[in-house]
Amino acid sequence: MHLLSSFEQHWKQQFPQLLPANVRLLLGVSGGVDSVVLADLLHRMGVAFTMAHANFQLRGEESERDEKFVRALAVKYGKELLVKYFDTQQYAAEQKCAIQEAARELRYNWFSEIILGWQGTDEDRSKRTGAVNYYMVTAHHADDNIETVLMHFFRGTGIQGLAGIQPELRSRRLIRPLLPFRKNELLAYAAEQGLDFVEDSSNASDKYTRNYFRNQLLPQIREVYPQADENLLHNIERFREVEMIYQQSVDRTVNELLEPKGTEWHVPILKWKKLRPLHTLTWELIRNFGFHAGQTAEVIRLLDGENGGFQASVTHRIIRNRNWMILAPNTPQTAQHISIPPDQTEILFEAGTITFTHPLIHSFTHYSSHEASLDASNIRFPLLLRKWRTGDYFYPLGMQKKKKLSKFLIDLKLSRTEKEQVWVLESDQRILWVVGYRIDHRFRVTDKTRNVLQVSYRK
Repeated sequence: MHLLSSFEQHWKQQFPQLLPANVRLLLGVSGGVDSVVLADLLHRMGVAFTMAHANFQLRGEESERDEKFVRALAVKYGKELLVKYFDTQQYAAEQKCAIQEAARELRYNWFSEIILGWQGTDEDRSKRTGAVNYYMVTAHHADDNIETVLMHFFRGTGIQGLAGIQPELRSRRLIRPLLPFRKNELLAYAAEQGLDFVEDSSNASDKYTRNYFRNQLLPQIREVYPQADENLLHNIERFREVEMIYQQSVDRTVNELLEPKGTEWHVPILKWKKLRPLHTLTWELIRNFGFHAGQTAEVIRLLDGENGGFQASVTHRIIRNRNWMILAPNTPQTAQHISIPPDQTEILFEAGTITFTHPLIHSFTHYSSHEASLDASNIRFPLLLRKWRTGDYFYPLGMQKKKKLSKFLIDLKLSRTEKEQVWVLESDQRILWVVGYRIDHRFRVTDKTRNVLQVSYRK
């Protein structure tokens, strides 16, 4: 029972906020020795938990065997069991990722959905016991951590990777209470308590990276360095502390650089170029915007690139705009062409709302960036509201000659993202109004105007 007392002591130190009376856990149970031992320890501690088993349908009859075993385990402990079936191979093909990565994503996404559901529906329990903490819990242990750090080292994931598996991720409501304990301790406890478990036959195959490290690389390292495991575990603790100091410094530097502008973040180019070390801090600056490490050098080159140049991630773009670097979310794809009939009084679109008031008497005229008075006699319905495009031209108010809209926007010194949000209102293929900026001179109100169409724009 030595493991139980050590586990309880670690729990109190690592998770002091998670008392048996105010915690509900979602325990991932595969049926292997790690999750079986964790289920037994939590049961003996009196912590409330629900068991969750993901059937990835990858090993045929063996997958069915594992599910059957876990169902029996849930009955043994008197716990609720949730089971979900995944077409893991199809998901991996769609996401273009490895099978193990696909399984991990599917499992954690499912766990997160369950936790969110609990938070929204478990009100009665909260009223009886006070605030309830909901967490998913997995059975990662010290040997998993050793393998993970080695894989990170060779993969080149930086200081965060060398810090290993984190015992707690509050942002994901995830805890890993077995992390300080070795695999042999779990096996010894299972033997001592007479706990049955199932073996995953794929663990013997070296086609998976983790298995190769576990079955081939680490045994060879131990032949040269018998204390390799203990040394690595001590190093992980040191790396974790170094990573904390490193992250504090990085966060301070990045926060001083980023200037919020609505949905965008702006960074002065001169300040960015003065960062030292430039490569490391650039990576730390862009990594939270969906960029991968391989793009770091391209972003650095962009600092001396042409105005309007950009680098894109799945979620954001970094755009060079004069003296600034702009980190902007990718523009969502919505309706780009909206037809407006003559009886329409209001249009809600991507950039805001446009309202129409007509007809008005000649005496009512008003021009501003967000209001336009137009000669109704020259306007043909339906109107068309659309984003501007290359080749557009109009006659800016006060000018007798036409001007390319692209040149007009350059003269306004709009950034790339601001240009992308420019819409035009047109009639019979002629631009009436560059929305929010300037009407066309041909549709201005004159002394001969009898009726006025008043158009207002609200962001």
